[in-house]
Amino acid sequence: MTALSIKDLAWQYRGRPILRDISFNVARGSFTTILGRNGSGKSTLLRCVAGLVPLPAGTVWVAGQDLSQTGVAARARLLGYLPQFHAPVFPFPVREVVVTGRAGRVFLTPSATDYQQAQEALAAVGIAHLADRPYTELSGGERQLVMIARILAQAPQIILLDEPLAHLDLCNQVHLLRLLQILASQGTTIVAVLHDPTLALSYGNQHIFLKDGRSHWLPATRNGYAAFLSDIYGTPLRVMIDGSRTIVLPA
Repeated sequence: MTALSIKDLAWQYRGRPILRDISFNVARGSFTTILGRNGSGKSTLLRCVAGLVPLPAGTVWVAGQDLSQTGVAARARLLGYLPQFHAPVFPFPVREVVVTGRAGRVFLTPSATDYQQAQEALAAVGIAHLADRPYTELSGGERQLVMIARILAQAPQIILLDEPLAHLDLCNQVHLLRLLQILASQGTTIVAVLHDPTLALSYGNQHIFLKDGRSHWLPATRNGYAAFLSDIYGTPLRVMIDGSRTIVLPA
């Protein structure tokens, strides 16, 4: 079953093409990664899929619905989006920050169920002990985990993450990637911008590479990965195969 369908998507900034003729489908319950060099349009593509910018060309279908024709409340139930940057403003307790993820499902004020969902999301991410801490007092990595918990509390069908591993130590990177795998196995569709191709190839099951504004796909066999990735990233790379794992290293 298709969760996301992108057809002939294009986007430009001040007349300069950023994305051109992007088309792909994302299956329900898959973990799709978006990779490429800095400035290749990864974040822009995710924002287009989230419906945050107008499209000069192309369509985005989410769960069979044209996103441009979908209202804000309905969109919140379909999509959860984590931007690349978010700045704390008020020193709200972490629990209150997470429960705002329930806004699309709340009538007037959050219910006990909403707070329960928020607490379960905090526990899933591994930061339940931070529930009463002011958000502004947290480290960058802790804030990142709070924002991910906020999306989990939202309980959307599709989760869009722009560099979710930013500011996280190795332990939390692995924990989050495993959590995303579990969510995908349970039917939630994950689309994430990642920088490390080794982690992306280890945890994701579909990979979209961007170069020169266009989408590219891995070769059919891993023998061609080194040349392909070297071209995508514009630097010599080598690939080591360790069983089912693919490890990308500088040449």
